[in-house]
Amino acid sequence: MIQLKIFQKNVNHLKLLKTFSTTVGKSAPKKGIAVGVYENGELTSAASRVNIESQGKVMEILKGSDLRLGITNLAHNLIPGYDVVSLVGAGAKNAGMDQAENLDRLNENIRIAAGRAAKSLMDEDVALIEVDPFTNAEAAAEGAILAVWNFDYLKSDENKKVEPTVLCSEKNEEDVWERGRIKAEAQNFARVLTQCPSNLMTPTHFVECVIDKLCPCGVQVEARDRKWMQEQNMEAFLSMATGSTEAPLMLAPDYCGGNPDSKPVILTGKGVTFDGHGVCHDRQCDPEFSADMAGAAVVVATIKALCELKVPINVNAIIPLCENMPGGNAVAPGAVFTALNGITIRIDDTDHDGRIFLVDALCYAARYKPCLTINVSTLHDSMRIALGTGATGVYTLGDGIWKDMSEAGAKSGDRVWRLPLWDHYRVKVQSDHGADLTTVGKGLGGHPCSAAAFLKLFAPPSEFAHMDISGTGRKSSGINHPYLHKNLMTGRPVRTLVDFFCKYATRKD
Repeated sequence: MIQLKIFQKNVNHLKLLKTFSTTVGKSAPKKGIAVGVYENGELTSAASRVNIESQGKVMEILKGSDLRLGITNLAHNLIPGYDVVSLVGAGAKNAGMDQAENLDRLNENIRIAAGRAAKSLMDEDVALIEVDPFTNAEAAAEGAILAVWNFDYLKSDENKKVEPTVLCSEKNEEDVWERGRIKAEAQNFARVLTQCPSNLMTPTHFVECVIDKLCPCGVQVEARDRKWMQEQNMEAFLSMATGSTEAPLMLAPDYCGGNPDSKPVILTGKGVTFDGHGVCHDRQCDPEFSADMAGAAVVVATIKALCELKVPINVNAIIPLCENMPGGNAVAPGAVFTALNGITIRIDDTDHDGRIFLVDALCYAARYKPCLTINVSTLHDSMRIALGTGATGVYTLGDGIWKDMSEAGAKSGDRVWRLPLWDHYRVKVQSDHGADLTTVGKGLGGHPCSAAAFLKLFAPPSEFAHMDISGTGRKSSGINHPYLHKNLMTGRPVRTLVDFFCKYATRKD
């Protein structure tokens, strides 16, 4: 269960309003079980057990039916101990790696089946759901736990749905299930942070939520204020935060799971808790602009999962948090500022806030002497147009990094696609107006690529990857991921990053 502490400003003080959580009513909770049926009619082991306990009634129900992947059939009071049984189509039993799609079909089929079945039981007000592990309990846990999540925290009690407890139906698979549970709940944490409205998820609120969730796991969390940033000469970041009355913060969660002497991985994430586009208004205002901190949410959720999984790796995150608002002190187009590494930047469009917010964080990261730096951001909406919600755009010159990232995406079902980080795009961001760089690339198109090339100029001298999650990290389209609610935030690509780091830690050793 996710508990979300929501704070509100009251006479310049933060006052705790309420802790929202889901609880089961006083009446006896309903109990249900979800079991799978392959496309040839063969039952999974869990379904076979239910069939035996029901004296063959499962097979009778299935006669003449065609349970395609994700389609469910509910049976009430079928076996003792369960109020509802959800029979769900699990697709082909022999599904495997689809090279053309770069997707592990078997794992994704399991997520879809487990998610659809768990959601069908949730819709029946079932409070305790047991889920068939199929042939991969980790994938089953991911699909089921992602599917039953819903953002009801701000509703009155009478309008909240019960968020059920989801367990593995087979005791001998619980250890594998636990890995999937940890990853799915981490992704759900990112969804909560991203879904929360901007007045309840300011930079200060974001830090409070992260401290509340990560510190009990063993992650060290520090939050640094404007004074500290001024002492560090973070002129670029502070310049973009001047339009808002909300104080900017630099959040630094650190996880030390490897040898203390080993070089860390650096994660940076864009943490714009509301993007009002500064003084450059060319788009209709959208409440989804509060999701411009999806990169920051993914970073902290990834660290949470790595810590709970005890992955042997050291990860330091640097997350700039602020609002980009059109206030009286907001930076104007044409202004020039100096980044920590001495490079001057001309701000030609205040809507290109992400790259300005991130440059000082990337420069500061060099002090850690990392072996790898990964930035996660909703950096440019053109990425949404190019790739939609199908894949996260990845920019890296490291073939090994890309290979591991691509394999992690295939395994998690949350895929990535490589895009060019060529000198062509670095040249595009060189300024012709007296500064070193401009935030608006020269020539037509290629804006996400130019943004990635811009960021690389400030990254530490080690392997670097930039993940643009503009299409994947915000609202779900409801296409191809039925275990993610349409029009709610996705929390993507948390599980891909976790799987990547699990493999990277082994390869690094």
